[in-house]
Amino acid sequence: MRPSYSFFRSTLSLICAGLWAISAQAQDYPTKPVKLINSFPPGGPSDIIARSISDVLQQRFKQPFIVENKPGAAGNIGTDLVAKAAPDGYTVLISIDTVFTVNPHIYKGLPFKPTDFKPLMVMASSGLLVGAHPSTGFKTLADLIQAGKTRGVTFSSAGSGSPGHLAAEVFHEATGMRITHVPYKGNTPAVLAVLSGEVNGGVLATPGMLPHVRTGKITALAVTSRQRSNLAPEVPTVAEAGHQKLEQEVLYVAMVPAATPDAVVQTLQKAFAEALARADVKQRLVNLDLFYEGLTGADAAKRLADLSQRYGKVIQATGMKVE
Repeated sequence: MRPSYSFFRSTLSLICAGLWAISAQAQDYPTKPVKLINSFPPGGPSDIIARSISDVLQQRFKQPFIVENKPGAAGNIGTDLVAKAAPDGYTVLISIDTVFTVNPHIYKGLPFKPTDFKPLMVMASSGLLVGAHPSTGFKTLADLIQAGKTRGVTFSSAGSGSPGHLAAEVFHEATGMRITHVPYKGNTPAVLAVLSGEVNGGVLATPGMLPHVRTGKITALAVTSRQRSNLAPEVPTVAEAGHQKLEQEVLYVAMVPAATPDAVVQTLQKAFAEALARADVKQRLVNLDLFYEGLTGADAAKRLADLSQRYGKVIQATGMKVE
């Protein structure tokens, strides 16, 4: 028995009504508080970015944009909360790329998949600073690599799966250095380990290392970004030092559940871009040694996918794991 014309008309009406409701919801968005879930602790770059943006968006939309810090398990805890949230634009993840480009390769049984999300924006990027304790005698990146090949070196990091841990594996895979990775509970204790000579060096966030570089207590050898640091322009990039394969950047990302309506995504993307373009916010990025990226849609997805593929190969080749 063929469906009647009235059946098709009723079905079409329901579809149109649903699309109209989604469109109306997107046009009215936001009508209630929005949560920005930062998957890392307060005070770090992702937290400062989240709070800078939330201040601007509250002024624009006349609705609260509330930053909630949900750290733990290298960003997995906060990320999982957003993966399970309603896909309506009222829960946004603020994090770094390693949650999506590293964690799926080293954590077994992750409670979420990268495909549970769609990129709102790759907001900014930063390189890391390769630093060593002065007692090592290292003056250049070549000195560090040579020592790593001949006698081995120790590197601190902010924890297993952190950018500093990944950097140690990238250095090992690209140069053949023998590196003993020593994980700490956060970037600050990792920097203090270099400062005290507890480890030979580390590849860590530039703002944490730089005050000690200025006083001569840590020797800066290179930065891993594609361009020189705004805060330490005298320090060469790894590419300038002849080792482009050591390039590594941390991406600061905003993500939403995959089923979030495109109209809501576009509203948020425009608002985020305008917030990041403000002079005061731009200065905060500079102070954190961040470079504005502003990638959205397919460009953002490709950047993350390319990094995931690259890091996956490094992890497989080196046996990097969560300790």
